[in-house]
Amino acid sequence: MIKNQTLLLVDDEKDILDFLSYNLKKEGFHIHTASNGLEAIEVAQKINPALILLDVMMPKMDGIETCQYLRNDLKMEDCIIVFLTSRSEDYSQVAGFEAGADDYINKPIRPRLLVSKVQSLLRRMERLQTGNKTTTQSLIINRDKYVAELNGEDINLPKKEFELLELLASRPGKVFTREQIMTNVWGNETIVGERTIDVHIRKLREKLGDTYIRTMKGVGYTFSES
Repeated sequence: MIKNQTLLLVDDEKDILDFLSYNLKKEGFHIHTASNGLEAIEVAQKINPALILLDVMMPKMDGIETCQYLRNDLKMEDCIIVFLTSRSEDYSQVAGFEAGADDYINKPIRPRLLVSKVQSLLRRMERLQTGNKTTTQSLIINRDKYVAELNGEDINLPKKEFELLELLASRPGKVFTREQIMTNVWGNETIVGERTIDVHIRKLREKLGDTYIRTMKGVGYTFSES
């Protein structure tokens, strides 16, 4: 379970704030909102959110300026900042990353993608804060070296196979849907074939054996050691 579930949503359009709040509250997140950059800074300093969803185009102070200001605040250094951008705003994605953003989500926003992205970023931050390894009964995943160790033996994996295994092993027993896997490993902007996940799962099984990664028919995949 993600420990810090406090989120700050920032957008000058009330309909979008209501939409974001509704979908994230359903997942158990504690939601605060702001309608411009100046208000966002004030609220963020009070609540110290784990993650901020930040629109780019806003009155009083836009998202880029707001992000830059927050990144200069040491209290906000661990906060994840995600921009909400229109697909036509390629320039703002670049500017957002330069300002210190961690990721972005394109408008129009798909609810399942929104929730999956937020959960993924928060889990990733927790893993970074608790160390550079994911450990199960038989598996050690070292993120610094991009090496997995199974029952004491190193397994060298290509980047995407490594990231896929790390995702599944981060929560043994949880079934990850194909959409969650695609979003977390390949990202929402990458266009790949429908069988990409299947091919990478097959390659992992060739290296790990058939017992660790299970297929949940019609749903997705899970990592299990029992």
